[in-house]
Amino acid sequence: MIKHTVKSALKFSANISPEFSAKAHYYIKFKKKLNLRNPTNFNEKIQWLKFNEYKGDIYTLCADKYKVREYIISKGCGEILNELYGVYDNPQAIDYDALPEKFALKCNHGAGYNIICENKSSLDIEKTNKKLNEWLKQDFSSHFVEPQYKKIERKILCEKFIENELGGFPDDYKFYCFNGKPYAVMVCIGREKGTPKFYYFDMDWNPLPFEDTIELINDNQLPEMPEGFHKMKEYAFKLATDFKFVRADFYLLNGQVIFGELTFTPSAGLDVTLQEADVILGGQLKL
Repeated sequence: MIKHTVKSALKFSANISPEFSAKAHYYIKFKKKLNLRNPTNFNEKIQWLKFNEYKGDIYTLCADKYKVREYIISKGCGEILNELYGVYDNPQAIDYDALPEKFALKCNHGAGYNIICENKSSLDIEKTNKKLNEWLKQDFSSHFVEPQYKKIERKILCEKFIENELGGFPDDYKFYCFNGKPYAVMVCIGREKGTPKFYYFDMDWNPLPFEDTIELINDNQLPEMPEGFHKMKEYAFKLATDFKFVRADFYLLNGQVIFGELTFTPSAGLDVTLQEADVILGGQLKL
């Protein structure tokens, strides 16, 4: 009850005093004050960018999971866009009969607003529409002070369901790009099993000394460089040129690169899981 009350209060305060809300969230997570005057680590610098960069139109465009397609095309990368079945103002506009058996629904104005349908005949449409309506009403930007989402015109997207030859989720590659260049990639493997593993590599596929990866190095569990790695790296270069920081996410499916999203505030700048990464990535980000 207390936790819910605090969360609601901080969400409300985000629209009145965003800096106060950001500092409060940071203190709750890290048990220390947020240094916006002289930020040094990665999470602090992401917080700084929220107030000094992320209100620009280009960030609204690229945080929008629908409009970002325009940006991808403008960079000459339209071939990596996932197939789009439809865009809707509300769930009542969705013609489910016209959709294939498998598809993915998502709202465009935040993170985590996803519904994966692997069997349309078993989909509870009423429940699905209710959830989509709930999401459309939410101001995602106020949850953890992420201004790039504030001005997005809210839509629902329906895209092709991406699956590998085994019917599971394809491997996920997230490129951390600093000042226009990719520096590190986080690889997520085994998500369909419910126990994903995360690996961090540099651009030559050398493992980085982050906590999760060190454990996997010791257990000899590191994956080999995939055949499409260099293609993904080239796309990351093209998409990162306009930003001090962006995380460019891709899927790799049978050698084909498929765009996921551009992310400017990973974990809202509140990631407590990797202390080594917070220091190392912070050193790469030049404000």
